[in-house]
Amino acid sequence: MNSQLFDGMVIFTELVKQGSFTKAAQKLEHSTSYISKELTKLEERLGVRLLQRSTRSLNLTAEGQLYYAQAEQLVDDAAALERAMQGQQASPSGVLRISCPTSFGINTLPRFLEHFNQRYPRVSFDIELNDKKADLIADGFDLAIRATTALDDSSLISRKFATFRAVMVASPAYLERFGTPQTPDDLRNHKLICYSNLPNYNQWRFTGPDGHQTELALHSFVATNSSQLEVELCVAGQGIMRMPEFNLGDELSSGRLVEILTDYPSGDVDVYLVYPNRKHMSSKVRSFIEMFLEHKECIGAGLVSGS
Repeated sequence: MNSQLFDGMVIFTELVKQGSFTKAAQKLEHSTSYISKELTKLEERLGVRLLQRSTRSLNLTAEGQLYYAQAEQLVDDAAALERAMQGQQASPSGVLRISCPTSFGINTLPRFLEHFNQRYPRVSFDIELNDKKADLIADGFDLAIRATTALDDSSLISRKFATFRAVMVASPAYLERFGTPQTPDDLRNHKLICYSNLPNYNQWRFTGPDGHQTELALHSFVATNSSQLEVELCVAGQGIMRMPEFNLGDELSSGRLVEILTDYPSGDVDVYLVYPNRKHMSSKVRSFIEMFLEHKECIGAGLVSGS
């Protein structure tokens, strides 16, 4: 094994966090020339450039982004291990970077983070709400919350959080104007709002009362990558949409939207907590996962009821 494996790693990660040689040197109590030499030696050993330097800024290269995502975790784990060996309690701390679907995050995270902060006040958050699947390693996320009908095979670890129904809905005004479809085939004569982040988003699958599955190729009136826009359009009477329950808030319980084709369910959507396959998980990630699953029943109930 290479005895220089960790040489320069702490300096590199601190340099990225501080954003300048001067600040990193002050933090680590070294000279700027020493920081620069150690970075150069690290890049030479790896055979890649990790940072693009200019007089005013430091920018990670593509290789630097990948190295930093892994190196930061290794440094955090080593620091936690050292604290444990010194008899200190490794209380969760630091910034937790999370990627989450937009509507799910808006409907769940505010209340949950309040409870989490009361228990773990030393953890702060960097949360990206995006309906597209993030690359955890390349983008430097500690954890992702993913809603999907089928989880991709990968080296990532996943913990299933909950299963939600996907429902067909429309506004009362739309149904009064255009009529209520009685079978999936009737949808060919209606205005459909589709979620374009899905592959084959115009292909809608249904299970009939007899258990027979049908897949229809349908024309979309609006295709969008925003589930929030889908809901707004549907409430405004612009069409019919298919949507996981957790994205609907109180739209169903308030009567602003009405479920249709209840005899033809269109499947379930599973929500997972996904994180890198690391041997040593940081205490902040472990604590978040454990507490999120601990609050599974009340989070799930709130999503479905809209409360």
